[in-house]
Amino acid sequence: MMRNLTMALTVAGALAIGAIANAHAEPLKTVDEVGAALQACWTPPAGIDNSSVTLSFSFKRDGTLIGPPEPSAIAVEGDEQTRKQFVDAAIAAVEACVPIEFAPALAAGMGGTVFTMPFASAPN
Repeated sequence: MMRNLTMALTVAGALAIGAIANAHAEPLKTVDEVGAALQACWTPPAGIDNSSVTLSFSFKRDGTLIGPPEPSAIAVEGDEQTRKQFVDAAIAAVEACVPIEFAPALAAGMGGTVFTMPFASAPN
């Protein structure tokens, strides 16, 4: 089940860019809602196109992070400063979204599960 949650969050992060203005109004009930809430916090740095970073991170059951998000795959066009700027922006987006309020049923399976989620900029 935990592997399914990890896979679902990865897919949700890639697909869930829809409207989620009230995501924090109610506890999040699904992994898709978590992915959408995190994507809603993401704004790629201006001028860095065709780039992505995949972050790995874990939540505690209370919706806070267990340590900082870590890049697990980086594909950023540009120099080292550009790469760092892009990765830092993705990490800041995740950190700005927490704590996330999980519904009790979702929280029960969240503690310590490692999630991976891509953050991408628009193509040129």
